[in-house]
Amino acid sequence: MKNRQPLFHVVKRENTGPGLQMLTYVAAAALALAIGAVLLAAQGVEPGTFYKQMLTMGIPGSRYPWRAVENFIKLFVPLLIVSLALSLAFKMRFWNIGGEGQFIMGAFWAGFAAMKLGGALPQPAMAAVMALCGALGGGLYGVFVAALKVRFGTNETLLTLMLNYIALYFLQFFAETKAGWNFFLDPESARPKFAKFPASAQMAAIPLGPFNLNLSLVAALALCGLIFVYLNYTKRGYEIAVVGDSPNTARYAGMKVGWVVVRTIFLSAALIGMAGAFHVSSAGVMSASPTNDVGWTGIVVAWLAKLNTLGILAASLLITVLQFGCQTASAAYPSIDANFANLLQGIILFIVLAADFFTRFRLAPRNRKEAAA
Repeated sequence: MKNRQPLFHVVKRENTGPGLQMLTYVAAAALALAIGAVLLAAQGVEPGTFYKQMLTMGIPGSRYPWRAVENFIKLFVPLLIVSLALSLAFKMRFWNIGGEGQFIMGAFWAGFAAMKLGGALPQPAMAAVMALCGALGGGLYGVFVAALKVRFGTNETLLTLMLNYIALYFLQFFAETKAGWNFFLDPESARPKFAKFPASAQMAAIPLGPFNLNLSLVAALALCGLIFVYLNYTKRGYEIAVVGDSPNTARYAGMKVGWVVVRTIFLSAALIGMAGAFHVSSAGVMSASPTNDVGWTGIVVAWLAKLNTLGILAASLLITVLQFGCQTASAAYPSIDANFANLLQGIILFIVLAADFFTRFRLAPRNRKEAAA
């Protein structure tokens, strides 16, 4: 019996400049919005009005526009940091799918510090302690997988994926267990309910009139600049690129590949844990599901930006506008289900990712001789 060969094979395109890629992305986004418009019209919603509210996030005409910006920042900062952190691992071809779990562990240990030390330290010191605890919590949770990968050659995709659920159920145990030792819960509540952090454990902000600039945004933008310099202008950043391209070449050049992997994954997971610390500090309270799926969305953002630091900044901004804007616009229409924002986001991301693939590759028919062989 002859082996049947596929009729087409994937061939990498040549001369795909940034102009063509940008045009493809714009066309893909327009197609996705057109599909969304059809779905909106089917539900009796005028698409133009909905999209206007989505893109402006409901700010024009709002009595309290600064609150929308403050809430937008709380969504944007975790996504930006997580996407940047994942790009470090992906550049090294270490497939860290554990952003959700590392974020949760960072949030948990930052919350632990807030509840234990929040009343004893001033706000600046408390913010630093929470960030450090979050970074250590996430970093150690991630470096465990890196150590197993280096020592035993385990599959990091599978391990990081499973550890997401362990972290989630670990946090839910504290969220649902009403006991005297559970310091996370409000003792005055009859049902399990997370207690608010002490005032000193809540993220500081710079007042600009009625608007409060969350300092986590300043920290996130600073991290963006530092990671850009780290990857492009330091020896360690160069080692990440070399190990990602060819571990054997890295070994031949005298690099300690195992150490580079462990060091980089600790940094990646630590940044994700720090993002979790910033999130719970900004919220002022622990949550049973604090991630808002940022670990998954960060993967999409990192790949859409092709692991480019400045591209990640732009993609994170656009995705957050999409998420927050959809939620804001959906709230104005009773006929729109709360999950429509996720549906529209999924359509846009799927079509943009498909467009990205066909920008870089094409399907070429196999010649008859190959097919008959």
